[in-house]
Amino acid sequence: MAGNPPLRPGIVLGTYPERDAPHTGRFEQLFDRAMGMLRPVLPRRPGRYESVVLRIRAQDEALAAMGDTELDQAVRDVRCRLRAEGLQDAACIRSFALVREQSMRVLGMRHFDVQLLGGWVMLQGMVAEMQTGEGKTLTATLPAATAAMAGIPVHIITVNDYLVRRDAELMGPVYRALGLTVGTIVDGMEHAERRAAYASDIVYCTNKQLVFDYLRDRMVRGDLGAMRMRLDGLFGERAMGDRLLLRGLCFAILDEADSVLIDEARTPLVISRSEEGGDQEMFYREALALASGLEPQEDYRIDLVRRGVELTDSGKERLSGRVAQMSGVWAGTRRREELVSQALYARELLVRDQHYLIKDGKVQIIDEYTGRLMPDRSWERGLHQLVETKEGCEITAQAETLARISFQRFFRRYLRLAGMTGTAREVVGELWAVYHVNLVTVPTNRPLRRIELPGEVYRTEDAKWATVVDRIGALHTQGSPVLVGTTSVRASEHLSALLTSAGITHRVLNARQDQDEAETVVQAGQPGTVTVATNMAGRGTDIKLGHGVAESGGLQVLATERHEAERIDRQLYGRCGRQGDPGSYQYMVSLEDDLVAKNSWRWLARLVPGNASKAGAFGRLIFHLSQHGAERRHARIRRQLLKLDEQIGKMLAFSGKME
Repeated sequence: MAGNPPLRPGIVLGTYPERDAPHTGRFEQLFDRAMGMLRPVLPRRPGRYESVVLRIRAQDEALAAMGDTELDQAVRDVRCRLRAEGLQDAACIRSFALVREQSMRVLGMRHFDVQLLGGWVMLQGMVAEMQTGEGKTLTATLPAATAAMAGIPVHIITVNDYLVRRDAELMGPVYRALGLTVGTIVDGMEHAERRAAYASDIVYCTNKQLVFDYLRDRMVRGDLGAMRMRLDGLFGERAMGDRLLLRGLCFAILDEADSVLIDEARTPLVISRSEEGGDQEMFYREALALASGLEPQEDYRIDLVRRGVELTDSGKERLSGRVAQMSGVWAGTRRREELVSQALYARELLVRDQHYLIKDGKVQIIDEYTGRLMPDRSWERGLHQLVETKEGCEITAQAETLARISFQRFFRRYLRLAGMTGTAREVVGELWAVYHVNLVTVPTNRPLRRIELPGEVYRTEDAKWATVVDRIGALHTQGSPVLVGTTSVRASEHLSALLTSAGITHRVLNARQDQDEAETVVQAGQPGTVTVATNMAGRGTDIKLGHGVAESGGLQVLATERHEAERIDRQLYGRCGRQGDPGSYQYMVSLEDDLVAKNSWRWLARLVPGNASKAGAFGRLIFHLSQHGAERRHARIRRQLLKLDEQIGKMLAFSGKME
């Protein structure tokens, strides 16, 4: 796969530009992985771009002296220059200076030098790692506006609809002052509304909405046929009957790039339609009944590390005997074993209020990385229907796949891919190996005052929760705001019950209360406020400190579990100590937590003496090994998914289908 190619201006008329899907052989894959392994030890240094920042700042005085009419003319001039020359350095430097000046006039916010640096990094097609609270939303206006003025469609991609609306509303005045249009794509929009939004110069959208719209376009383009597409391109977009939504995949800027490109890359995006099946509900009930009659260890084994269920020879034999008098789906050996294995998975590995919620009588999946509900997603191969049967919900029809693609395969199709995040250095190698995107770490505008307190590892969960409640109580009494991180709805509600029993006033932010997220996060920095949150924790939202909080040490963050990815832990820690504010963070965990239980290092936990309440440095080593083991496993799963996705793509292409 080649690196980011040059973008040429004026590429939007009558075409659907995107990069051809790379066909990499075994040697290319090994080479990319080897180069990716070198990236952490050969990082890109921001110092090489400091001269650009100086050249942008050199124009401040002259631009500030211009009247509004003169400034508007300067904007028109640079637009013409960008459309004629493309993204050449001199024109882009002029554009950055103009965006900075317009931002100051319409928003009262002037980009800091580090934001100029981050914007330049993204314009070059790289990921800018900027500490949380450094103003990534404002930073994105620099590359987005510059590319848009060159006539290049820009997609700014973030993680939820709230941030789409908020960022477009906040930054919209800057773009409009530059003569650019801004669109938003959120859930619930009709086809015509979506198409009109994608026609804007800059579009704010979520990754899932964007990919599903792309798949819909692929289905339309498949119906039209390649020759028809070429002919229609000669006569403009309207020749396609207004059926296509996007204008191609030209330039993407990903907010929280690690979340989109890494964390969510383990699950493909699928467009499907319901298949009616008269007796499906009966089969699901029978599968769960058969699964309940099997004995653990003897008939089946659960692999917590790989999250899988395997029937033993004894289990297969017992299952065969129990279905001897049954017909239909149970007559086929492979089909019945797969269905019962799925039923065991639904019973043993999918936990209510941890992996899914029951809301409005429906099973809704919880995103393990963000803690948010995914109402438009379902498990495949009957698993979702088995969970519905287990919970006594109405059974939805099983889905037939019409189109699918992974985030990995999709984002590699952009002509230029860039991003920003506060936590990506751990995956710099994978970013290069999969996407051929470099990472540049941008310094903070003010010195970082975030304090790390020593982590504590307890032998049992009860000991951990008792200490957490005591710690929260002490901080609450002294008037410090506290943000407590949990990894599941169930854990957040358990802690909430303990705090209520202790008489500590608090607020809970999880998938049940996600509609109150913005208000809850805004209040989290007020004196004495206690907020219990799952991984959502207001990602992308600043927690403003109340009066007197900075003088008393700032926001205090407590993590009650470690996540399977260290980057997610750092996202939680990054809620405090933003923009030079004081703050501290600490984790309090136990050897009975899921991270240890699900990983192969859990046997070490048995070596901790039974009479010890804390595990000390030995406990911290166990968590370190468990966490890194989980990260390696997830990386392997992502590689396997990409390989499978490419194989499926080749087979479908051979059969004449899209994706």
